[in-house]
Parts: sequence; C-alpha cells; structure tokens
Amino acid sequence: MTMDAIANRFRQRIVAAGTARTPLRVRGGGSKDWYGQAPQGEVLETSDYRGIVAYEPTELVVTARCGTPLRELEEELARQGQMLAFEPPHFGPGATVGGMLAAGLSGPRRQTAGAVRDFVLGAVLMDGRGDTLRFGGQVMKNVAGYDVSRLLAGSLGMLGLVLEVSLKVLPRPTAEATLRLELAQEEALLRLNQWAGQPLPLSASAWCDGVLTLRLSGAQAAVAAAVRWIGGETLAPHVAGQWWSDVREHRHACFDAAGDAPLWRLSLPSTAPALPAPEGGMQLIEWGGSQRWLRGAVDPLALRAQAAELGGHATLFRGGDKRHGVFQPLAPAVQAIHRNLKQYFDPAGVFNPGRMYREL
Repeated sequence: MTMDAIANRFRQRIVAAGTARTPLRVRGGGSKDWYGQAPQGEVLETSDYRGIVAYEPTELVVTARCGTPLRELEEELARQGQMLAFEPPHFGPGATVGGMLAAGLSGPRRQTAGAVRDFVLGAVLMDGRGDTLRFGGQVMKNVAGYDVSRLLAGSLGMLGLVLEVSLKVLPRPTAEATLRLELAQEEALLRLNQWAGQPLPLSASAWCDGVLTLRLSGAQAAVAAAVRWIGGETLAPHVAGQWWSDVREHRHACFDAAGDAPLWRLSLPSTAPALPAPEGGMQLIEWGGSQRWLRGAVDPLALRAQAAELGGHATLFRGGDKRHGVFQPLAPAVQAIHRNLKQYFDPAGVFNPGRMYREL
C-alpha cells in the first residue's frame, strides 16, 4: 500500500470517528503507552506510515513520517556523523518518530542542547476534520501566532495525527569524556551551578547515591582541558556510552532502587535546594540540577505544592495512583488556551481524549 493510500485511510477513519464522536487512540510502537493518563478509544495504528521523506546532511535537516522507527532515523543520522542532539529516550524497541514528538521527552544532552521542541522546524498534521495542515516554513501560517509545529511536542497526540515532522540535526561531537566524582547532593548541586557559568563543554550530568557523573563533549582540546581541570575518575568510552544510555532509558540501577514504587519527575530551577529522597526510595538528579527523579511513596499534593513553591512542577511519570492527575494542574488562563487549541484542531474530541488532562 502506498503512503498516499495509508494517509487516505487515516482520513477516512478520522472523519468517521468525528461523525460518530468515537475517540481514537493514536499509537505508533506503543513504547510509551504508560505515559500520561490511560489511553482511550479505538487504536489508530501509525506504524505503516514510515520512512525518511527528505534528508540533506549539509543543511542539517531531516524530515520523517510518524511511523518511522526512531532507531532507523538515528542510524541514518549516525552514518552521516550527525545526531538528534536532544537524545530522545526510546523506552522500548518500537519507538517511533511520531511517538517521540508526541511525548516530547528528552535525554541527558537536553541540559545544553535543548528540548525536542527546540529542534522542530515544521510538521504536517491531520486534524479532527481529516484536513491536512502544514506548519513551519512551508505553507500554512501558524494559527493565532502560535508556533504549532513546536506546540505539538509533548501534546500526547491530543491535537491531531502528526503525519510528518522536520527536525534540525547536529554533528556528533568530535570528542567526549565521562568523569565520575564522589560528592554529597548539596556539594554536587553547588558545583553544577558554578560550572554552568563557566566555558566548560558539559553536555550531561547525573547524580545518584553520592556519585556525580559528568559528560564533556566538543573539540578534543576543550574536552581534554576540562578533564584536567575538573578531575575525578575517567570512564572508558564503552562503559560511559552504556552508562548514559542506561540513564536515558531508565535502565540504571538508581531507577530500580525502590522497585515498582511511583516515579516522579520534578522540573525545577537548577538553584533549587537539595531535596530528600522518599523514605526507602531514591533520587536521581539530571540537567545540572533542573530535573530530579524521585521514586517512592510520596503525597502527590504535597510534592506538587513543594515543586510550585520552588518555581517548578511535578509529573507522575510512571506508575502510581493517577486520580490526582499525571501532570501539574494548569492555571485557569493556560487551561483556557489548551481548551481553545483542542477545540480548534479537534472539535469532536476524537484524538486521545483525557490523555494529558481529563478535561481535554
């Protein structure tokens, strides 16, 4: 079946669902089915709509269809010495480009490179009416001043079916080194904030159980100078590569320290003070102190109140009781914006209802 025929099949399903007001659950490889509220509706499978549409290494831009396996895209970029700098986690072999955009999750390199949305240049979206809309630098002006192509990052498919996405890619660094230092949480946070204001080629950081691990990426001379200046134990390249992969994919032992207890993700200012781990649980700190993972039994309302007081928010990332919501509740004005966008792109409420917030 051709890609045009598959797209037409999508359109027919969406139009029929809109007429019957039957919800659709957009699904690529299913590697992130657990993220957000429980999926609802009939499955709209996207894995057949796959392939790299355009890739020009000299322009640092790639365009791929939603069902393209994320692994295949990364392998093609690696052959050209390039990468997705935000290091998206896969969380399973079936991860797709569409799921990557919908989840909007970034890995360790997000600390310096930026998030998924920072690399989105354009997108093709099939909305709740079955219309195909193009956003970015091509045809359709963004609605009401919103950069819709980037707005799709992290939307969990609630606005429509992303058919294609164009992404900025970057060259892989010529040199990398990973250092390990034994530091208490308070000292690790202090140093991370100090290093952030200095011209060091830091590309990732992670602290857990009294050990701070740093990754340095860039020119050979800059990396070598930073290694000498910071000190610590240098990991062998193959060990370091596996270590950062395990952190990105949540295979690291720190994530298993509290068994199947709920996993919370806190987004905080990097200068936020050290926080205690839940009793009998664990804590892992990334992104220079800005992302903190807590695993264990916590009071959701108290944790969110604490995160808000510190200038951030808390997400129930995996497991736990979702009755209090997965994401931090929205302020009324922001909730109204979300509601208006949902109404504009998906007036019948077909796409992934309630996946992000129950009222959407």
